[in-house]
Amino acid sequence: MSTPITSTLDPEQQRVAGEALQATVVDLIDLTLIAKQAHWNVVGRNFRSVHLALDELVVVARDFTDDAAERATAIGVSPDGRAQTVAKESGAVGFGAGWQQDTHVIESIVGNLAAVVTRLRERIEATEKADPVTQDLFIEIAARLEQLHWMWQAQLAGV
Repeated sequence: MSTPITSTLDPEQQRVAGEALQATVVDLIDLTLIAKQAHWNVVGRNFRSVHLALDELVVVARDFTDDAAERATAIGVSPDGRAQTVAKESGAVGFGAGWQQDTHVIESIVGNLAAVVTRLRERIEATEKADPVTQDLFIEIAARLEQLHWMWQAQLAGV
């Protein structure tokens, strides 16, 4: 199929922003799946609070996934959120199978958030000149994920 959506960006700007947006879509889809897997399998003394915090993370990651995918579409780049693409390209740390102790879940979520934010910060830099609109989106995503990173870490403080 021909390209039905054209971009106001020049081809190089579109390439840089498109690659950064695609990588963000993949990382955020994986973060959503990781949080859902943890949500279903968390056990322990702090089950309820961790379980509910995972729901919040899922909503945030899903909303930002949609924002990044729609930005890609707006600049004429077709986003790819297929399972095989996510499995191959995600920069998230991942999450184990089976029941997981609440403290392990927290540590895992902290590690996954850190990995996603680290990659987002690289994309913030990469898109500074290529597409400041995309960069602004990445800054917004990073700010919220860093806030969640702090909140997840705080659950382990003093442990």
